[in-house]
Amino acid sequence: MKLLYIAIYRNSTKPAKELAAAKDLSDFGFFERKSFGEFLTFFATTVAERTAPSQRQSVEENNYMAHTYARAEGVAGVIIADKEYPIRVAYSLLNKLLDQFLTQFPRGQWANGDVTLSFPELESSLAKYQNPQQADSIMRVQQELDETKIVLHKAIESVLQRGEELDSLVAKSSALSTTSKMFYKEAKNNLSSCPFILAMLCAVICEL
Repeated sequence: MKLLYIAIYRNSTKPAKELAAAKDLSDFGFFERKSFGEFLTFFATTVAERTAPSQRQSVEENNYMAHTYARAEGVAGVIIADKEYPIRVAYSLLNKLLDQFLTQFPRGQWANGDVTLSFPELESSLAKYQNPQQADSIMRVQQELDETKIVLHKAIESVLQRGEELDSLVAKSSALSTTSKMFYKEAKNNLSSCPFILAMLCAVICEL
């Protein structure tokens, strides 16, 4: 089981803004990490922006899942993990972190502008909950969580709005460097490039 990414977004405005984030890219090579990190941010931003207030939804791509919980206050939490990671732990952790974030940061600190906040709880949680067995206390916090209310999507395209295309979003994304955008285009035309892209995004690209 693997947690790759945890973040808090402001999704009350568009585009959604990553307010704080933590990533674990230790499984990837040194020269691959920058592009992988950018694609994680791009994937999470796309899903967070398209998650309505009070909605929980999980987007499946190959062996990975992006779990998102949007709060009525205008923020959303996103976890990207492999498919084996327990969904209840992911959403219980998101709920806990969003509560902590909203308690620590009044709305005036994040509601407007291009702000990035220091929220070390994301880093510590990313390390602590790599093993969901460590999450027993969190799992008991939200036993009432109704998993039937979590919307499951099989591909990122299913959360895109009518008329949107992934190619266009990639081209416009400020989260992706020119190098990563070029790599995305090359990967679409050369399937042998797929090992250099996160498996979940490789699945998206190969289906286009």
